[in-house]
Amino acid sequence: MVVPNSSPLRSKKTRAFGIPIIDLSLDKSKVSKLIVKACEDFGFFQVENHGISREIISRVEMEGQDFFSKPACQKQRAGPPTPFGYGCKNIGFNGDKGELEYILLEANSHSISERSKSISSDPKKFSCVVNDYIQVVRNLTCDVLEMVADELWVQDKSIFSNLIRDVNSDSCFRINHYPSSSSIINNADQNWSPPSHQMFDKSPKTRIGFGEHSDPQILTILRSNNVGGLQILSRDGLWIPIPPDSDKFCVFVGDAFQAMTNGRFVSVRHRAIIANSVKPRMSMMYFAAPPLNACISPISQLVSEENPCMYRPFTWGEYKSTAYSLRLADNRLDLFRN
Repeated sequence: MVVPNSSPLRSKKTRAFGIPIIDLSLDKSKVSKLIVKACEDFGFFQVENHGISREIISRVEMEGQDFFSKPACQKQRAGPPTPFGYGCKNIGFNGDKGELEYILLEANSHSISERSKSISSDPKKFSCVVNDYIQVVRNLTCDVLEMVADELWVQDKSIFSNLIRDVNSDSCFRINHYPSSSSIINNADQNWSPPSHQMFDKSPKTRIGFGEHSDPQILTILRSNNVGGLQILSRDGLWIPIPPDSDKFCVFVGDAFQAMTNGRFVSVRHRAIIANSVKPRMSMMYFAAPPLNACISPISQLVSEENPCMYRPFTWGEYKSTAYSLRLADNRLDLFRN
């Protein structure tokens, strides 16, 4: 999965805010420690030298661009997202809205093959490209999860990754497409001004592409098309912009992983704003989730008399239903605390 790197062993961080960038070509034991620390401190990190080819990435990006460039009436044939399919503006079922359009797909080959008939004029090509991409990001996800298990001294190193590799995994794949700032000015609001790029932006004029939330799954693997807009919320309440980089993938800890690590890892809250760019932003997310009937509970290695079990056991299906019944910004995991 990783490719060799001739540079010296090192852990780099973004210059501005110290967000971890982890080089996956480093010694595995070193990488495992860096990943665990990032999950504890931020619930977020970026990876480089991940071994995923530019060809696989560019092919799925082209499919996304082709779809979102279609007239609205053609795109709507792939919707509505109930929950899978094409959506625009509306996020979920509880009134949340954003400046985006998106495709949401189940991350299994049969479902994608069926859905591709309403998405692409060349369904076979679309399903092949998307399935190839999902396979490599799933492998990346499992590599990360197994390194985490190793660093946490879990006897079964596949305790997390087996949930993702399970044929009944509830993982999904989403492509978000955000308008450029210029298109919003021209089409919607002449009083709009580009959002501030300060670390904490209180401006009411900031255009929200996708509102504040955490992901309910175990891990999220995200890549964008080199247009800014992603921000994560720090523990002291500051919105930190993540500089776009086409060579890196972003990794987010989800709610389920926070519960499974007994709160040791942080489920990071994040959002997408409309960046001051003439180019639309497109991001691709692989949401790694267990089967619906999988039991989510803290692993025994992280529970002790000093660190009692924070969350009651629940199934992924139970948690998913709860997440879907609430607003984006609601803190869902608190409902499952002991």
